[in-house]
This record gives sequence, structure tokens and C-alpha cells, in this order.
Amino acid sequence: MTAPLGVLMDSVSTGNRRPRSGPLPDLDAVVVGAGVVGLAAARALALRGHEPIVVERHRRFGAETSSRSSEVIHAGLYYPQGSLKARACVEGRAALYRYCEARGVPHRRLGKLVTAADPAQLARLDAIVERAAANGVSDLCRLDAAEVARLEPALRSAGALLSPSTGIVDSHALMQAFDADIAGAGGQVVYDTELLGFERSQAGGFVLRLRDAGGVSEVSAARLVLAAGLFSDPLAACLEAMAERPYRAPRTRFARGRYMALDARAPFSRLVYPVPEPGGLGIHLTLDMAGRARFGPDVEWIDAVDYEAAGEPPVARFEAAIRAYWPDLPEGRLRPDYTGIRPKIVGPGEPDADFAVHGPAEHGSPRLVALFGIESPGLTASLALGDLVAERLAEGG
Repeated sequence: MTAPLGVLMDSVSTGNRRPRSGPLPDLDAVVVGAGVVGLAAARALALRGHEPIVVERHRRFGAETSSRSSEVIHAGLYYPQGSLKARACVEGRAALYRYCEARGVPHRRLGKLVTAADPAQLARLDAIVERAAANGVSDLCRLDAAEVARLEPALRSAGALLSPSTGIVDSHALMQAFDADIAGAGGQVVYDTELLGFERSQAGGFVLRLRDAGGVSEVSAARLVLAAGLFSDPLAACLEAMAERPYRAPRTRFARGRYMALDARAPFSRLVYPVPEPGGLGIHLTLDMAGRARFGPDVEWIDAVDYEAAGEPPVARFEAAIRAYWPDLPEGRLRPDYTGIRPKIVGPGEPDADFAVHGPAEHGSPRLVALFGIESPGLTASLALGDLVAERLAEGG
């Protein structure tokens, strides 16, 4: 195997750039992490004339959070007004639909029902309407019980909100398209390569210490984007050590979520979400591109990245939650499906945090952007976040 330095040096075309010698950095830009947001950031940089190299510790893109999500294109209903989550979701959703149409990425604008299981929850739907309108979501429809029954006869509901702009996307195909865009614009994704640490170089860029099967090597880069998701903490420590002002990076907490699949055809044509509960959106129903129904996720706080949940699958708990809105769920037809882990920057019982995209304004280091806590709606917001990273990378010289 070629050492990381050789791989990266061989993979970057010099084009019209000056030969890399003397104080010039080996690489123009390095993005750490080939999840959907890391790939979107590299794509945005490539389209702006940079030569990004994405380094990924796994053998494929999206091996962690990005391939273990519900694959929902969110409308932007729940996030606090003015938050980055709200802005990036609404902007990213529109951009994502346009991108999928243009690039032939499989997706469907199915729509979603946010349902009140009983009349006591109806007032909470009003609050969602107000927050969505503040975020620029203007297409919500309020439905009474009879209207819900006409749309989804199997659903038990005292009333609901219909979100027509909610949809689903094939996340693997989306990341594959981002990967192709990066390669087509002169960048590359390098797999089986892990960033162990970094520091500021004398020339003002960064010296990266990389490890692959060939060993450990150093490479210099003019720009650096940290999009390491679940594995952000060691890089956060490096960033703190070289920050040019007092700075404390967010630390990542792990919230594991399990999904259950239905081994029968579900009688729904739209996504179904209960009224949100503290800490999450509840056990909701999503559909994949093949029409298969799955339910989840639940929330379990864990201390390390571990996808294997101990004990028996919580089938009874899932069934009870689902029967609140689908009383005719067939007995014994749920099966454990996949498990995901959300990289949260708050702990249990704490209010949800906004996306953290830290550039020179936060840590004082020019040409470096670090992302923390990119959970849902990160898939929906990926194109908007990619553009934001490219803009913030230019701050501070």
C-alpha cells in the first residue's frame, strides 16, 4: 500500500498551479470525513476552483451516521427561528430537490403527516405551524380528523399537519453523486486514511499526520475542513491547542437509535410522525425508495461508538408507540433493522443544540472550518452546509 503522502500527492493534478516545492503546501484543501456533509463541503470547494482531497478512515463514504439515517428530506418544521438548523434545512431542502432532479438521484416528495393522537395534543400542532412559518415553511396544511382519514384511512388521528415538501432520498446515490462531482472538478476521496492530528505550519497552513495501511506520514495543506462526525473529539483537542484565542470546541456525545422494519406492506403512502416529544421526534414511520416501512429511531445514550445494543430488541416498546397512531399494526411483524448513532453536542435532558460550524471568527485560525453536532437535518441541509463551509473557509485571509 502507498503511504498517505504518496497517495495524496499522486492524486492531485498540478494543473495551472505552481510546482509544489519550498514553502508551498503539498495540498490545496483537505476535508476530513466522507459523510454526506464532508462530501458536500468538498464538492462546494471543488466547484469554486479548489482541489479538495477528502480523507476517510473507512473504506467507503458515509460509513457512519450518513448511511444510518431515515433518509428523510425534512421541510424545516421544528427548529428554532433564526437557527442555523432552520436556515440550512429550508435552503438545503430546496437545493437538494433541484440537485436530485438534475443528477437523477432517486427521491420522492411523499409528504408527511404530523399527527395528534388525541385532542389534547392539537394545541401542539398550532405551535409547530407558528415555528414552521417563522422558518419560511409556508405550505403546511392543517387537517381535521375526517380529512386525515380520507388521506390515510389506517391512521388514528385527532388532527394533523400535512407537510407536502417532506420527502425521501436514496442517501447512497446522493453521496455517490457528490463523489462524482468532486472527482469531475479535480478533487478526490482517499479511503482507509485517518487524520491522527494536525498543527499550524510555519508557512501558515497546516501539517497533517495521516495513517493508512502503509504507515504514518505527514502532508501539508493550505486549507482544512474538519467534518469527522462521531470522531470529532481528538481533532477538537488539536484545534484547541493551536487556536489563536481562548477557544473551547464542542465535545461529541453519542445517542444511539434503533430502527425496526415491518415485514409486511404498510397501508400508508406518506410519512407519519407523532407530535414531537422532549429529546426527539418520537417513533415515526418512514418509507424507503422501495416502499418498505420502517419505524424509529429510539434514543439511548452511550459512552462510545457501538452499534450493537445489548439485550433483547425493544419490540414491545416500539409496538406500543406505533399503535398510538396505527392501532392495527399486525402483531409480531416488526423486525430489528439497522442502528444509527447521532453525534450530539449536548447530553441527556439538555435542550437540543444548533449546528456548530466554527471558522476563524470562533477559533481565530484562518483557512480552517470545523463542524460539530451535525445530526438531523444534516442530510437535508448538506448542500447548504457545504456552501457555508466554502464561504467561511475564506474568512480571515
